[in-house]
Amino acid sequence: MNFTRLNGTLLIGTAAFFVASCDLVKDITYTVNPNPLEMHGDSVKVSITVNVPEKGIQKKAKAEITPKIGSTAVGTWYVNGSKVTGNGTTIDFKTGGTATFEQTLAYDPSMEAADLIITGKLYKQTKEKGALPETKIADATIITPYLVDKTFKVLTEQDALVRQFDKTTTATFNFEKGKSDVRANEVKDQDILALMAWMQAAQTNPKIKITGIEINGYASPDGEVAKNDNLSSDRTVAARKALTDLMKKANLTAYADTNAYALAKFGEDFEGFKNQLAATTTIPEADKNLFIRILEMTKDAEQREKDMVNLGKAYTELERDVFPMIRRAVVVVKYTEFGLTDDELRAASVQNPNSLSIEELLFTAGKLTTDQNEKARIYGIAAANYATDHRAHTNLGATLFELGNTKDAAKSFKKANELKDVPVTKNNLAASLILEGNRAATKKLLGAAKTSVYNYNQAVLDIMDGNYAAAEKNLTQDSYNKVLVLILNNKLDAAKKASASLTETAELAYLKAIIEARSGASADAVVAKLKTAIAKNAALKEKASKDREFIKLMNDATFIELVK
Repeated sequence: MNFTRLNGTLLIGTAAFFVASCDLVKDITYTVNPNPLEMHGDSVKVSITVNVPEKGIQKKAKAEITPKIGSTAVGTWYVNGSKVTGNGTTIDFKTGGTATFEQTLAYDPSMEAADLIITGKLYKQTKEKGALPETKIADATIITPYLVDKTFKVLTEQDALVRQFDKTTTATFNFEKGKSDVRANEVKDQDILALMAWMQAAQTNPKIKITGIEINGYASPDGEVAKNDNLSSDRTVAARKALTDLMKKANLTAYADTNAYALAKFGEDFEGFKNQLAATTTIPEADKNLFIRILEMTKDAEQREKDMVNLGKAYTELERDVFPMIRRAVVVVKYTEFGLTDDELRAASVQNPNSLSIEELLFTAGKLTTDQNEKARIYGIAAANYATDHRAHTNLGATLFELGNTKDAAKSFKKANELKDVPVTKNNLAASLILEGNRAATKKLLGAAKTSVYNYNQAVLDIMDGNYAAAEKNLTQDSYNKVLVLILNNKLDAAKKASASLTETAELAYLKAIIEARSGASADAVVAKLKTAIAKNAALKEKASKDREFIKLMNDATFIELVK
């Protein structure tokens, strides 16, 4: 038996055929491509070409060929002489020819370190005349696609923390009908006293910054428009005077200056009247609705004033419970309230995490914390305290995933997706399912989750499915999987270049050894890379010992010494 390798294809010839078979067949060779066999997308495609020379098969001869990978039968094929009928490929006696047979098998681990062998029988017409000797025709099987890193990229959700709030606080000076002087009892009303107390407290509160004070004047809509317009203006001035006096007494000198206030007159407050009327309980709802219809049907301002006066005379409740509340000057203090600082958030997350809002917890873990274990702790508190917020579970799961705790990460991803079925939660749930081996469910989820990491994650599936061209297109940045797919696409120079920019892990060093082997480098060059890989991960020694990527080195003493 002689072995000849041409362009990566193993050719095997044997003289035993025609010796044992009374010249029924002779000098047949086999071409297997590729050799060693290769696994793609969980299957192994076997392509064998039977090469029959001139006068290599008698007209009445039939060869039954049965290839096997280890103990796994590939199929049964037939090569027939020109006078044989039935299944198979007919070969002319004078000219000879070829017969190519192909079969795709589901990959089985027993195929990794096996031989592709030929067995079979020889017939003259239908009568068995002998057996084809068991002959190795190729090695099996390169399973480099199984080196894919199935770890998907997972995503986190952003916080919506606002740490600066524009707010207002108010107090009201009420006036008698037609007047603009502030009565003594008004400055002692509860809302005015509360405002002054708030102003004093704000001076020493670093979280509060007063940005402006407005005084807005109003009149009730039961008088002349021009008079009420002036009256609303006079009330703002009077209110300012009363307020500045209070500021002086309280030693709030910054607000004792009249220039600190912005005055605005609004005249008759018809909207205010409607609101106060709605809030009044002493007037029946039917009467309230009647008042509003009468007033809104009247487009003429003067006529509406008359109607308003008449209503006030007819209904004492209007004069007692509604109009007095509208004759006013409203003090509006505008201020900005600031939330916790970064340092305060960090401290609270340790000392009193339950005091923090969901936004504060997400912000602290996501933007103020670099330690992954600390992130997981804070996200865990967020998930416990705000159990219905999918973001907490999403971010906890992503952090656990990065820490390698994929079991607990899967629970968080499932919970997040149950709470809110959106692309981010779909993507992360897919990351768990692919590690569990559920490729069909992973594809379905990922197909509906076109996120920023979709291409990378899809590339993982592409490699597993044997779609290496698609995987290369999806992998736009250098990564371990990018190096792998470039190797699978036989772009060895590009693979070497991509690997140079990456941190060398045990797995990457192993890929570099494959690059060297496929490039035809010396045994020493391949072994050097394998030494690095094995030093980082001892389990790779056994892997290398049977890896058909290194088939040419398996008789090399240096390689044998390394993997023994």
